[in-house]
Amino acid sequence: MRVYVPLTLPALAQAHRAGELGPGPLTAYAVTPGLREWYVSDDIEELEYAALTRAAHGSLRLLAADLGAVRKRVVVAVDIADGAGHADPDRALDPDALGEVRLAAAVPLAKAAAVHVDADDAAVDVAKAAEALAAADGGDADAQFVVDGADDHELLWFATQEIEHLIAG
Repeated sequence: MRVYVPLTLPALAQAHRAGELGPGPLTAYAVTPGLREWYVSDDIEELEYAALTRAAHGSLRLLAADLGAVRKRVVVAVDIADGAGHADPDRALDPDALGEVRLAAAVPLAKAAAVHVDADDAAVDVAKAAEALAAADGGDADAQFVVDGADDHELLWFATQEIEHLIAG
């Protein structure tokens, strides 16, 4: 099962040093029954992209809480054993929890398939989105427009061998 773990660059650096994503429990995103129902597609690539996008929103939330982090969203794609990620069936169609799964334990970074990170040119829009997140959560439509602006930037794909370069700056 492929899951997408939202992080920040400092959290990626810590995971690199520790050799694992964790400690558990971890919030990740995956193709869950709720995400399938919401997205209404049988195309696995589209569904995985939707899960990746949900994880990018999770990374934005982490950035809003960490004012010192570089303003780039980070998502690590990790392959875990089927059943190692558990979706809460009571929140399956909750818009805030679509695709969300919980991982009970830390995941070795060696299980990572790829890392997705914003390009440098996304930093300004991501910073504005992180600042506007609380207001958007409160129903401010203008703030939601700013938050949605971060989605205009596609996350770049990096091989796991490039993590050291990503965290170096």
